[in-house]
Amino acid sequence: MTQPQVPGGGGETLELPCGEDIDVRRLDLGMREYECDCGGSHAVVMDVHPPERFLPDFLVSVLREAVETTSEEMPEFGTAHLMGMVLEEFPGEVASADVSDDGDVGAGIVWMTDFDARRLHEIVVELVVELMEHAVSHADADSAIAEFEARMHEFDVSEFVSQYRAERDLSADDVSV
Repeated sequence: MTQPQVPGGGGETLELPCGEDIDVRRLDLGMREYECDCGGSHAVVMDVHPPERFLPDFLVSVLREAVETTSEEMPEFGTAHLMGMVLEEFPGEVASADVSDDGDVGAGIVWMTDFDARRLHEIVVELVVELMEHAVSHADADSAIAEFEARMHEFDVSEFVSQYRAERDLSADDVSV
């Protein structure tokens, strides 16, 4: 739960799922993970982070074409939609704050999870696969459904995330406060 602070007094305080509080001004745009006083690592995501942080460019393009958004503020499928999926699936394990009024943060929305950056990455991929599976299930072509299901049985989320992170050089995930 966010708590407003005195203007000029240090910004929003975000209560993390572990119960610790953090001043959102301690976060920077390059941060992907926060080493908390609780002893755990929390994934850090900001609305300015591109969805390509989690998914290949081609898949983001497909999702942008296929997924209709209903928000005038976020008319294009992006990170906020991915985090919305995570928040819906894990409501007690994601904390968020609207920091759009704080120019020192550099983002509009900040999310921090009870799990680390790698686990969040796996969850995002799993949820997108479920979304794709749901979309394919509505296809009229039984062969397309069967082919998709066969490929998904071969798909290893953990291996995909390992390869993708190595390819994208997501070493910034090791950055902590």
